[in-house]
Amino acid sequence: MAFVPTLGELERAVMETLWSASAPVTARDVQDALAGRDLATTTVLTVLGRLERKGLVTRERAGRAHRYRAVASREDHVAELMRDALDAAPDRGAALARFLGSIPEDERAALRDLLD
Repeated sequence: MAFVPTLGELERAVMETLWSASAPVTARDVQDALAGRDLATTTVLTVLGRLERKGLVTRERAGRAHRYRAVASREDHVAELMRDALDAAPDRGAALARFLGSIPEDERAALRDLLD
């Protein structure tokens, strides 16, 4: 069983920026994307480093800077979180039933279509 690291609020915001980017981005790009938060470049670099240690981000040298990208897609990450949650449940069937009971009918229909 692979464990998916939990993310803090700022880590989630940085990951959202990486997931939304069409190509690897610099720390400055991330800082600009999160301009409303008034973050220092060192703060962004610290968060990117933590995400890299958690295995969620890779970096590559681009001149004097590094470019960062998410290791997996947002959808892959969410699927892993869901799998972790199910693995933690002593009764997977009951957990799935509760989950299905908590989502709108159109999403249940989409799940039925995917299963068929």
